[in-house]
Amino acid sequence: MYQKISRDVKLAAVNLYERQHLSLQDILACVGFSESTFWRVLKLWRETGNVVSPTCSLCGHPHVLHCDDVLYLIRLVRHRPGWFLDELLGLLDSNRFVSVHYSTNWSVSAFPSKKLKQIAKERNEQRRMVFN
Repeated sequence: MYQKISRDVKLAAVNLYERQHLSLQDILACVGFSESTFWRVLKLWRETGNVVSPTCSLCGHPHVLHCDDVLYLIRLVRHRPGWFLDELLGLLDSNRFVSVHYSTNWSVSAFPSKKLKQIAKERNEQRRMVFN
């Protein structure tokens, strides 16, 4: 079974071993991971100066929108619920200097993507002017 080991525990194990405060067997009994894991962590520590590999430290895709940008979009939607996503993104680009693709905002939107696509297909400028 896979168990994530915190950076602090790995660092403590490496420091205890390098400063020879405890034997390897005592360290492994305290931290609770295998000897092969310890040697892998120690090798990484000696090669990079870090006990966590760079690929594991940043999980997921970096966020383009910060919390302030999302709150700005929410305020815009509440102020003008009839605006379409491309208009909101244009305002986000010109006012907040953040350029994102429309698909980035599905989590912000109150509508599922299927509903937004249907609305976009039925877009009628005359009806929209009367609605606003």
